Amino acid sequence: MESLKELYKIGVGPSSSHTMGPQRIASNIMKIYPRASKFHVDLYGSLSLTGKGHLTDYIMEKTFAPIPVTFSFKSDSLSFHPNGMIVTVYDNNNVIDEIEAYSIGGGSVLYKGDHQLEPIQAYSQNTLKEILDYVDKHGISLYEYVLENEGQNFDHFLYKILDAMFLSVENGLSKNGTIQGKLKLQRVAKSMYQQAQNTRREVERERLFLTSYAYDVSEENADGGTIVTAPTCGASGILPAVLYYCYKNMHIEKKDIIKALAIAGLVGNVVKTNATISGADGGCQAEVGTACAMAAAAMAWIYELNNSLIEYAAEMGLEHNLGLTCDPVGGYVQIPCIERNGYGSLRAIDAAMLAKQLGYVRKKNKVSFDTIVKVMKDTGKDLAYEYKETSLGGLAKEFGLE
Repeated sequence: MESLKELYKIGVGPSSSHTMGPQRIASNIMKIYPRASKFHVDLYGSLSLTGKGHLTDYIMEKTFAPIPVTFSFKSDSLSFHPNGMIVTVYDNNNVIDEIEAYSIGGGSVLYKGDHQLEPIQAYSQNTLKEILDYVDKHGISLYEYVLENEGQNFDHFLYKILDAMFLSVENGLSKNGTIQGKLKLQRVAKSMYQQAQNTRREVERERLFLTSYAYDVSEENADGGTIVTAPTCGASGILPAVLYYCYKNMHIEKKDIIKALAIAGLVGNVVKTNATISGADGGCQAEVGTACAMAAAAMAWIYELNNSLIEYAAEMGLEHNLGLTCDPVGGYVQIPCIERNGYGSLRAIDAAMLAKQLGYVRKKNKVSFDTIVKVMKDTGKDLAYEYKETSLGGLAKEFGLE
């Protein structure tokens, strides 16, 4: 598996696959051809169909500046992944290169041929079973396992990621107004937080606090603010909401929360390695489902559950998001994405709580997390093209946008 540095990335929303990935591709090409006279980008598949709403052309044009760039939007897909593009590089009117590139989710990119970038491989184990067997055999914790593979100073990176997550929550708490785009969607996180402060019923109050944190980050993401992929921009509100809740409402110290962040990263990495975290490839189950599993595992660790029950929580977090479609209205990461992040944060907490309670009875879940990852991958393949970040089906089709 890759380093967690390839999973957790600090960047600008609204989409890791449509904004951060294309920005990274453009930046890498600029390093290779800083003196090109112009570029032309053919966007394919999901990048073409929802690229305008996700600001794909905007961010690439900004990254290529001052060199001019033109775009064509193709409805068909390239062979490797739905988020593909071909960047043609010119020297005056002569074509000097054609680069086929893919934004595969979470801000990660791949190139065809000579421009292939090798990801950082940090872990020998690729499934959660392999990881759990390893830590059991060597008598170490999951956090110690992360440090063993990433390096003893990896906690500095985790603190940086956690601080960025918390800042995205707090930035959202301070803002009112309308999110950019044709939907003219009002921000509600601040008012939701204030409502939580004035709610007397403890259970309702705590769940409102948690949901407001998820909305904070998701609204920031939708408005082009700075967030952390966890594992993607579209699902970036769930894990920060749970961790911020642990910090602010449960008074858990940061030195313990970074361990939960690392364990959540392992869960996300297993999904990324063995299935997909791309909505264009697997639907929203790959984004929100994975984020829910990550947050559930983090919360299970906070509850001091054993490794088997941490797996149980993660399994429930993903299992009960199977089949979730990606159908953003107008191609914006707003409806149903923001609300779905709030709902996903509640599901994550519930999954950890259920794992804790059921653990007293069953001790071990009969369905493994790795099994659900495989099912999610197969389900993603079976989902119709219209339900995988194309805005051609589901809510995006029925809601309509003038």
